[in-house]
Amino acid sequence: MLISKADALTWFTFFAELPEDEPLLPRQQEIALATLAQIETAEEARVDRLKADIPGLKSLNGRSFYVGDDARFPKGCRSCLLGTGLSAVRKTNRCNLRCPFCYDYGEMDLQPPIGSGYWEIGGTKFRESDLDLLLSTSKKPTGIAYVYLEPFMEIEKYYGVIAKFHAAGIYQHMYTNGTLATEENLRALGEAGLDELRFNLGASLCADSVIEAIATAKKHIPMVGIETPITPEFCESFCEKLPAVLATGLDFMNCAELHLNPNNLENYFGENLYQYRQGYLSPISSHELTLKLMRRAAEEAWPIAVHDCCNRTKFARDLNLRAHEGGWFGASAWGMEFPCIPYAAFLPILSDPDFAFLREEPLPEGYRPQDLVL
Repeated sequence: MLISKADALTWFTFFAELPEDEPLLPRQQEIALATLAQIETAEEARVDRLKADIPGLKSLNGRSFYVGDDARFPKGCRSCLLGTGLSAVRKTNRCNLRCPFCYDYGEMDLQPPIGSGYWEIGGTKFRESDLDLLLSTSKKPTGIAYVYLEPFMEIEKYYGVIAKFHAAGIYQHMYTNGTLATEENLRALGEAGLDELRFNLGASLCADSVIEAIATAKKHIPMVGIETPITPEFCESFCEKLPAVLATGLDFMNCAELHLNPNNLENYFGENLYQYRQGYLSPISSHELTLKLMRRAAEEAWPIAVHDCCNRTKFARDLNLRAHEGGWFGASAWGMEFPCIPYAAFLPILSDPDFAFLREEPLPEGYRPQDLVL
């Protein structure tokens, strides 16, 4: 069903007025999914045009794309997309910042604790003294990542665990906003055996102190880079600080496509959104800005790898992980992070005269606004 943009706007306006707990009828569901598919198809065509303009665009086994030095492409991403990662290790349920793009926006103080002295690995709670047992009973992953939420809130608790996994030969990377990083704790992380540190530079909008911390981290940790959701605000500040950022000697930049959930959607309400494979919802600006940055990086020969960590990449990650876990053909955990489609959030893109569907056809009988749709 190649629904027209005008008909889609009419129907989504109606759907947005329905009570949230009122499910759509089957033909209404067809209309909703046809509309999302039309938006997705048009956005993918725009993305393809932008990718075609990037010189030297490289593929990671067809699972992701990047530009720049192959040796600087993050090994944590190779583990995630080709190996048996991403295996999350959770400890800290607090953060010192409140970022509008955060998945836990507005609920930061409500995040449940892991438990004093405990670590969550694979959904199971462990003490540090249990790690030898874990390593002796389980197949080692190619890599693990320290996530949830800001590890530097209690970074001294991480050193022993990092050292244990380092001795076991497991590649380890960590995420941080960088505002609490110091020469002392970065050196301690390197001495413990952390392989890779990723700075969410967008969390501080490219604060000078965090850029300095990136340079310091590079003295102690083998792989150091940026991983941040790409927003217009970040791109503006990043481009202003670009010479200073590149001068840190960092290895890579992961341009994460911003995706939305019920916590952070309101912060981006009014932007043009699309849905990727009936899963993540994202502003179309995020991926398009990434591709423009990649083009600039390639044309100016930045001495780093710049990685397109978009929704397609995350889709590939899920498929790869489930396949390594022995899942059935096509299995993944990919899905929408909303209880139902937030119809009102798509009204801006359906009202935007500059966003056009590629092909449109009249609705068949039984699906038109004046028909009774069952």
